[in-house]
Amino acid sequence: MNAITDFEVKAADGGPASLDTWRGKVLLIVNTASKCGFTPQYEGLEALHRKFGGQGFEVLAFPCNQFGAQEPGDAAEIANFCTLTYDVTFPVFAKVDVNGPNADPLFDRLKSDAPGLLGSKAIKWNFTKFLVNRGGEVVARYAPTTKPEDIESDITKLL
Repeated sequence: MNAITDFEVKAADGGPASLDTWRGKVLLIVNTASKCGFTPQYEGLEALHRKFGGQGFEVLAFPCNQFGAQEPGDAAEIANFCTLTYDVTFPVFAKVDVNGPNADPLFDRLKSDAPGLLGSKAIKWNFTKFLVNRGGEVVARYAPTTKPEDIESDITKLL
């Protein structure tokens, strides 16, 4: 089975982006939204990114508009919001679907490797988080209600 870092995704500008760029790093992959009750988690995600970035950790954000249409903007609006509101410095990719027939293959793989409660594959809401080890294997899935700071000890173990 391929590592998560073997996937190609779309950059915010719509061009191709290879996750190989982050091979050998611990990753926290998150589906995000700018107008969600969990949006303030951007602050915690950025704090993790700044704290552990120099140790081989990276947050990768994938905006998604599938939950309550809470990510209506285009790539420029999303980037602007993330930068101006939360001073986000980690990568924010192109908007994706995480469920359904048009789900991005990366998220199909994440859901398959780390099912939710009772084996559910579907992502229930924005800010579902997937922790990936240095070998590109998904090791944990966290609910939207799990605050980024509550994942810190799991990240530390993988670093």
